[in-house]
Amino acid sequence: MPQTSHPQSLQDMLARMEAAGNGKDNGDQVSVDELMNAVGYRSFGPLLLLIALIAISPLGGIPGVPTLFAFCTIAVAGQILVNQKHLWLPSFILRRSVEQEKLAAFLARLRPLARRVDAVARPRLTRLIRGPGLKMAALCCILVALTVPPLEVVPFAAVIAWLAIGAFGLSVILQDGAIALAGLAIALGGGLALFTGVL
Repeated sequence: MPQTSHPQSLQDMLARMEAAGNGKDNGDQVSVDELMNAVGYRSFGPLLLLIALIAISPLGGIPGVPTLFAFCTIAVAGQILVNQKHLWLPSFILRRSVEQEKLAAFLARLRPLARRVDAVARPRLTRLIRGPGLKMAALCCILVALTVPPLEVVPFAAVIAWLAIGAFGLSVILQDGAIALAGLAIALGGGLALFTGVL
């Protein structure tokens, strides 16, 4: 059953992702569609965070998958820029899946971090993630996502991009503009590090 409300915290987000795999055996697969139904298709922040989490999960280690999820990010963020109310992704993305056992282990590793983030996050600097600020965040996500395909050839380099995109999504969930600024800093810092490395 698709969720009609969006997650209220990072711990809530992880709990919904875990619930998508409930009732499955360890060898069974959990699809992107099931995960998106769990977090809510109409929520920009949760979907961006979900895409970022999937991209750094075991599923993101498959060649070509980071580029696919970069496309997902661009698709979702682009729909925000044009005021699309019902977010859409193509079926070939939604059919991608990860083993339930690997998903559960990945989420378990994230829970301590989730508790710490939820403990310090609070509504602040909300202009950065509402109205025009939300569209600027969406544009930043598109620009960061465009760096993922070339970064895929460098081991772990794309993780920086996904951390930035995940921070933007999390900032919308928690209504915390400070986290959006952190995402921007990660994106700029990662870009500068890669640029200087190339030079």
